[in-house]
Amino acid sequence: MHPAGLPRELRLRLAGDFAALRTSSGRLGGRCFHLRYRPNGLAHARLGLAISKRVSKRAVERNRLKRLLRESFRRIRGQLPPVDVVVMARDVAAGLPGAELLADADALWRRLAAIQPPPATADAAPAAAPHH
Repeated sequence: MHPAGLPRELRLRLAGDFAALRTSSGRLGGRCFHLRYRPNGLAHARLGLAISKRVSKRAVERNRLKRLLRESFRRIRGQLPPVDVVVMARDVAAGLPGAELLADADALWRRLAAIQPPPATADAAPAAAPHH
């Protein structure tokens, strides 16, 4: 049986990938989340999550936010352009019900899907080849 989780090739895992998004990227924001994106030179979008303790001191709440974001990304990833995306939660997200969080995340994904990013440049290429 194949796990329902997000496959490794669809996740940002390297510090260099996150750092590249901090320095040069597009931005979108909503009520609960904001994201940064940039072309990745691959055939698919990749997701990174940055949910800090500032959002909630409770790990269970931070993990709930991450689960909701991963599920939301899984549902729409085929419609997204080939970009690397880092999603960060705003402080208000911790106390909201799941339906509101999913609606906010889905609205951000739709806005991102409508954007046609410029082609990936050499510096936007992934830092390392995927491991099998």
